[in-house]
Amino acid sequence: MKHSHTIGEAAAASGVSAKMIRHYEKIGLIEAADRTDAGYRLYTPADIHTLRFVRRARNLGFSVDDISELLDLWKNDTRASKDVRRVADGHLAALRSKAAEIHSMIDALEHLFENCTNDERPDCPILKDLADDANPARPKDVGHKFGFERVC
Repeated sequence: MKHSHTIGEAAAASGVSAKMIRHYEKIGLIEAADRTDAGYRLYTPADIHTLRFVRRARNLGFSVDDISELLDLWKNDTRASKDVRRVADGHLAALRSKAAEIHSMIDALEHLFENCTNDERPDCPILKDLADDANPARPKDVGHKFGFERVC
């Protein structure tokens, strides 16, 4: 295939910035582009397709290591779909865990908001909770969120 796209064109066509393209090449996530005699990178349509794959995987939150494995599987015509699913399943489990943590933080913060009268008094459960959680003697879990008294 003819190498007809500069890095700027490849970036525009793939949605991956030129800086990230250079980074992905440097870390070996994608193959280094061919170069002109003057040293300019040149990309094929297949290279741009690969960059789009990487962008979509990054948009779904896959790690660079997972993307590398997915790229290898994508390029392997004899791959087993269960291998692809294993990578996706691991990522999905991590996302679900992160979502559960975020929901727990939202619940804790909503409770703190509900217990603050939002007035001119200096006492506030939000600051009390943050200060108490900074105490190394206190457990650092979200389970304590309902254990304080209403002070503001």
